[in-house]
Order: sequence, then C-alpha cells, then structure tokens
Amino acid sequence: MMHLHRTFLVTALMVTAAWWFAPRSCLAAGVKIHTLCRVRGQEDIVLQGLGLVTGLKGTGDGASALPTIRALATAMELLGNPVASNLAVELRDAKNVALVMVTARVPSSGARRGDRIDCFVSAISAKSLSGGRLFLTPLTGPIPQPNPPVFAFAEGPVTLDSTDFPTTGRVFEGCRFIEDFLPPFASDGRITLVLHSNYASFQVAQDIADAINTQLAVQNGGRPLAKALDQVNIEVLIPPAYADDVVNFVAQVLSVEILEPDAGPMVVIRERSGTVVIGGDVEIGPVIVTHKNLVVEAGPQAFHPGFTPIDPRQPGNPKLKNLVEALNAVRVPAADIVEIVKAIDRQGKLFGRLVVE
Repeated sequence: MMHLHRTFLVTALMVTAAWWFAPRSCLAAGVKIHTLCRVRGQEDIVLQGLGLVTGLKGTGDGASALPTIRALATAMELLGNPVASNLAVELRDAKNVALVMVTARVPSSGARRGDRIDCFVSAISAKSLSGGRLFLTPLTGPIPQPNPPVFAFAEGPVTLDSTDFPTTGRVFEGCRFIEDFLPPFASDGRITLVLHSNYASFQVAQDIADAINTQLAVQNGGRPLAKALDQVNIEVLIPPAYADDVVNFVAQVLSVEILEPDAGPMVVIRERSGTVVIGGDVEIGPVIVTHKNLVVEAGPQAFHPGFTPIDPRQPGNPKLKNLVEALNAVRVPAADIVEIVKAIDRQGKLFGRLVVE
C-alpha cells in the first residue's frame, strides 16, 4: 500500500513539474483563425445617393438653393409633372424640401434582393430634417462613375438620432435592395486572409500560413497552400479538388487552430464616452503630469518633495493603470485623463499601442 502511495506521489510530482517547466506557448489556448482575420471581399460596403426630404416645416433649403430646385424639378418631371424653364419662379416657395446625402452600410455578408437595412440622411443646407420624409432615392455603389448601377432604393420617414443634431437622421429599414449585392471572396483560384489590426504582424501572419500548410496540405497533395505576403495579408490557394466547392474549403481554412497570439500591450480610448481601456501591463516612461494645482511624477525618481508619486513601491517602469488610478483618486475629469494619456503617447513614453475610437 505504501509502495502504491509513493508511486502515485512521484507520478503527480512528475506531471506537475512537466506542466510547470513546459514552454508558455505549449500552455497557451488555441484559437481558430476566423477570430484573427477576415476573408478579403467580406467587408462593409457603403451605398450612396442624393435624395430629397419633403414635408418639412419651413426648415428646408428654399428657392435660393439651386441644386435643390433642379433636383425637385427632375423628380417632378419623372412623375409626369414637368416644370417650365424658369425654375426659380415656379418653385420659389419650396421651403419644405431639402437636398440630402443618403448612405446605407451593407453588412460584410452582402445583401439579397428584397432585403431591407437602415439608411442615413444628412442635410446639405437645410436647418432641420425634423418631420420630413425621404423621397424615393436610388442608391449606387461606393465608386462614383457615369451611369452607375443602382442596387437599392431608399424611402421613408426620417427619424432624428438627437434633437441636438437636427440636420442628420435615419430611415429605419428604409433601404430596399432591388439587386443581389454579393461581394466576391475568391479570385484567380485563391483567397486572401486579412488580419485584424489588433493582430497585424509578420510573426502572426507567418504562424497562420504555417498552421494552414501543416493542417491542410494534404488537400493539395502535400504541397503548401498558404503564403504570408506581408504583416496583414495571407494568400491561400484553392486546391483543384475544391474548385467547385470553394465555400467548404474556406470553412476549413477559417477553422484551422493556432496558439492564441499575444496582441501586446494596448490602450483603447473611446473619446465620446471618456473611456480608457488598458490591456495587459502597459508601462510608461518617466513623466511628470501637471493638472491645475496637482503634480504627479511617474518614474524611478518620483521621490522629490512636492510631488505625488503614483506608486513609490513598484520597481522599474511605472504602470499606466496606476497613473490612471492616481488621477481618478484626485477626481481628474475623464476627458482630461484621455488627453493626458494621448500626450504621454505623443512624447513616446507610452510603451504600448494606442487606439483612439
């Protein structure tokens, strides 16, 4: 019995030691590459057009806005009521009409005929779009060109997102597609994977290419399929066996697993809300922050009289989170903290990547 107990103890110690001394890469969790990248062609596309909002309460463009008058005259002609050559006279009281820019963002998966999505309107010179209705407006592709193809029509009542901004609004499900809008995802017998900006690096791109070649090379007779083109793009050949079944192959590619890459220290700032999100142990170099009658020093020498060190006990470079905590403790406004973090980054003292949204 004692012998069995000792054997179990030794085995447990060996397993524990193997886990403890194993490389960290071996202990990292695996992630599927669809969480790290997208397929080129599968991105949001914006449709656009020029339209008219009618039914305003005297807050439209007025007879002095000639582009609006011309657009209104064209719409009336299409409806069988042409206007005489003297537009300014016949439409001089058209104060309830506004010329607007209309946009609709098509999701990355595209859209099919009959689908509806929200569209957004922005006045060009009107004072307010409150109470208005968007007149039937054709929406074309994102690239301006003569006689562009029309993919959808927009129409409906305009809802203001905020009364503080009465010249912009949206039409809920006001964009209706009359043609399929399907972004291509394969070209010339290959697809291209595009890394998300948070993971864009030469090492991650090469790791993904290696993982695809290791796990899917059998689909191509053992020959490599993937090649990292740069720190963002990975090109993947479509094997002949999947020439007529590309969707199946793309699904297999996106399901390939690799060890979760380290995105590195990062700080994300959302300026509108004043939110600062600090990822990992983001360090900062020695800095002195002054705010009104407050002086905060961060760094190994933060022990001078008259200064408030953010954490005199921590060795080496101070952590950004400690600085933010110190500023919060003395009730520095969120907007000021955001500006302080951005200023530290401009000084080259933020040892991490700053993303401002």
